[in-house]
Amino acid sequence: MLEVFTVGHSTQPIERFIALLKRHDVSAIADVRSAPYSRHNPQFNREKLRESLKQQSISYVFLGKELGARSEDECCYVHNKVSYQCLADTDLFKSGIKRVLRGARSYRVALMCAEKDPLDCHRTILVARKLVKDGVTVSHILQTGALEPHDAAMNRLVNQLGIVEDDMFRPREEALDLAYDKQAQLIAYDRGATPQRRPLMAENRDEAR
Repeated sequence: MLEVFTVGHSTQPIERFIALLKRHDVSAIADVRSAPYSRHNPQFNREKLRESLKQQSISYVFLGKELGARSEDECCYVHNKVSYQCLADTDLFKSGIKRVLRGARSYRVALMCAEKDPLDCHRTILVARKLVKDGVTVSHILQTGALEPHDAAMNRLVNQLGIVEDDMFRPREEALDLAYDKQAQLIAYDRGATPQRRPLMAENRDEAR
């Protein structure tokens, strides 16, 4: 069975970030940020990050166009907010998933975005959701260095959202789908919101802290 990790770079020094990757023998990073740059954490700008990883023999590929949280496809917007369901149905997204699956056959791949908590990021709510459906084992590398299995992360989200599961009226799969969809509504990019009222995107939230 294929295995894929996820990780958020957050605001940590590059040395600590690389130590996290090495702790779990990650050999390739798939960058799923829509915009692979950070004003406050330039060590994670695309070119600098690629060079730092190269020095540690860790491969890097940018998949933000295919798997990023923002879409250039008008069909992916509902009332000016990105619909993760629509985005996941695009050919571009599907091609990105295929590239991750292909890479996971040869590398220990980690999907990288900016957000520290995997539950606040599309790498979990959008990308990992699809990978799990395809039979991939997904684990999230936390800032502490611990691994959180995707099932455990979703249990945490269900509890966090106060969703009742495993009763005769709502089977577990339905509870999980509801949790995914509710969280997607909370974190999806809304291009219609004013700068003052717009929720911070998952991939930029840590940078703004």
